[in-house]
Amino acid sequence: MTSEDGQPDLVEQSGEDLHADLAGQRMVEALLFASNEPLSLEELTLRVPEGTDVLTLLERLQKLYEPRGVNLVRLAGKWCFRTAEDLSYLMHRNVEEQRKLSRAALETLAIIAYHQPVTRAEIEEIRGVSTSKGTLDVLLETTWIRMRGRRRTPGRPVTYGTTEQFLVHFGLENVKDLPGLEELKGAGLLDSAVPASFVVPTPNDEVALTEDEDPLEDGSFFDDDAEETAGV
Repeated sequence: MTSEDGQPDLVEQSGEDLHADLAGQRMVEALLFASNEPLSLEELTLRVPEGTDVLTLLERLQKLYEPRGVNLVRLAGKWCFRTAEDLSYLMHRNVEEQRKLSRAALETLAIIAYHQPVTRAEIEEIRGVSTSKGTLDVLLETTWIRMRGRRRTPGRPVTYGTTEQFLVHFGLENVKDLPGLEELKGAGLLDSAVPASFVVPTPNDEVALTEDEDPLEDGSFFDDDAEETAGV
């Protein structure tokens, strides 16, 4: 049950418990408000009194802020305050737009998001055109992608994957929340007449390296241009 102002009904709690709950809620709210980055449940738990049920307080705050202009949301497994989606248009007038990504950069970012871990040569194979190192450098500067490791193939090419900043920027809880085939068609991003054999891969951004990847430090004297000279 909740009270008229949307606050959870705490009548059955003792005065001491009520005071502790409200104090903890204020602490969590203050930490999230002051942080420039989303905070995880673990990070919040370490910064409030021992025994505080942080998850319950987060869920309570999320419900409290649900009808407001600012919402408490969970992105990439972490919590932060964000402008309500239906009011985001108000911010466009006040926020200076970052450098607009080229079509090549957007295509490359999409391929990395869906096919990670993926090398530059593999990106080129999927796109059907060459991908300049400058395009990857621009995406690295955005902090939306990262160099993961090196593929165990001739030339030891770098593999790329997305980052937590990618999830936060695009409002995703995890990379598996990226739209699937039907959603892409519905949004007009894919031709409705795509071949029946066309498949949108299930994204996977696991931090651990795959069996065909080595750490970047192993053979780090190579650079990504080695793919071309090695015939990859």
